[in-house]
Amino acid sequence: MGWLIALGVLLLIGAIPLGVDVKYGEEGPLVRWVLGPLRGTIYPRKKKAPKPKTPPPEAREPDNPAKPPETQVDRQPSPQKAEGSPTEKKEKGGSVRDFLPLVKVGVDMLNGFRRRLRVDRLEFRVTLAGGDPCDLAENYGRAWAALGNLVPRLDRWFVIKKRDLEVQCDFTSEETTVFARLKLTITLGRVLSLGVVYGIRALIVFIKIKNKRKGGAQNEPETS
Repeated sequence: MGWLIALGVLLLIGAIPLGVDVKYGEEGPLVRWVLGPLRGTIYPRKKKAPKPKTPPPEAREPDNPAKPPETQVDRQPSPQKAEGSPTEKKEKGGSVRDFLPLVKVGVDMLNGFRRRLRVDRLEFRVTLAGGDPCDLAENYGRAWAALGNLVPRLDRWFVIKKRDLEVQCDFTSEETTVFARLKLTITLGRVLSLGVVYGIRALIVFIKIKNKRKGGAQNEPETS
């Protein structure tokens, strides 16, 4: 029974969602982190209350007024190397053939991460302003056409759970306004699985590079 309880606890921990909730509205941008039921604000940061200024200490009279003030010894600053000096050596690059497999692992990891991301909430509402009905109608059609081209791409890239896209017109307003919200989450179990899978792939590439530099790759038997 103990291992069943441990397995259940691991499954519950792996199902915890973590992500970000980004919103832009009348009050400006708002970025919050999400960890299960917990929420916290990343931006804007809360302003700390200014500390009260302490009054400067009262000037004290010297104990021995006859003693002359100490003279400060002039010290020459130690010479420092200027940035971009010719004596500064730049690190040499490695082989591009060894670098490309690492790039492939990184790209595959980003694609896997993207496929496992879930858009819990996608909101976009633009309110077009203007007094000319003809201009508003033209801009209204362009806005919906742009959204129509964007939505299929978003559906291919992400799994969208809830979305609300809208274009409005306001003849009384003087400025076009936008409200947007995007909530992205991924479970902790998926993050760990991605780290294990692609971490092992990266480790295999590192080992191959190490063996190649030691000359071990030339001594390896050919596999049929």
